[in-house]
Amino acid sequence: MQFKIVHHNHNVSNLEASLRFYKEALGLEESRRKTAEDFVIVFLKNEHSEFEVELTWLKDHPQAYDLGECEFHLAFRVDDFEGAYAKHREMGCICYENKKMGIYFISDPDGYWIEIIPAVKQ
Repeated sequence: MQFKIVHHNHNVSNLEASLRFYKEALGLEESRRKTAEDFVIVFLKNEHSEFEVELTWLKDHPQAYDLGECEFHLAFRVDDFEGAYAKHREMGCICYENKKMGIYFISDPDGYWIEIIPAVKQ
């Protein structure tokens, strides 16, 4: 029996703002969409991985999502760590840095944390 991870969901309060953020910050593009009367689901990915981020917008969910202590997160490895850091600093979305580990986190419009990791040196 084999399991393959395929996507991770984030519920979002402003779908358009989230789509802009994930495109600008991480280069993710919409791969497919499901629209219903009370929700919209958009899957995002890039050409470097089959893994998708699923953004779900619920029509009747006006309050902010409770993210607890933000201890859960996605992680992205980037080939140009310094360039990504400069871009994210310019965007104002860096929410935590761990210089000893050589990583940092960005926060999306709903407060979800995303870890940015430098590429593994061969």
